[in-house]
Amino acid sequence: MQVSVYSRAEAEKMMQDGTFPENTAVISFYDPKIKHIDSDYDCLDYWNYADDVFYSELDDLDIGYLTKKGLTYDAYFPEVDEMAEYIYDAYNNGRDIMCQCEYGQSRSAGCAAAILQHFYGTGIEIFADYRRYPNQVVYHKVFDALNNYKDNI
Repeated sequence: MQVSVYSRAEAEKMMQDGTFPENTAVISFYDPKIKHIDSDYDCLDYWNYADDVFYSELDDLDIGYLTKKGLTYDAYFPEVDEMAEYIYDAYNNGRDIMCQCEYGQSRSAGCAAAILQHFYGTGIEIFADYRRYPNQVVYHKVFDALNNYKDNI
């Protein structure tokens, strides 16, 4: 299984120029706060391009900002267990996974790093990529959810 990280603009370009990869499951993070700035903003419509899509409307928050937004670690990212099941389904069905967020630097990078670490022990490659700033809360939540899912199957 290949795991890749993309920004919204990169994913849109692949859709437009017909280079969207086949046999790909997509995890698409989008920011709910942007809707207050741009009322037309919404998640990307992958249904004509990807084999399957998991959408996550999730603020890009680090651990220190959770309480400022009125959240706890446990309350942040409540769909992570469903995402772990989705990831395992993609893995078991031989699909690649594309992780996408607005800039392809934080949420998607944290998710991709967790997937790579869980399955292959290579998540550090994402952290070592100077173009990325993996969200560590997303990383830990996804990594823990994958481990829990594996333990319960």
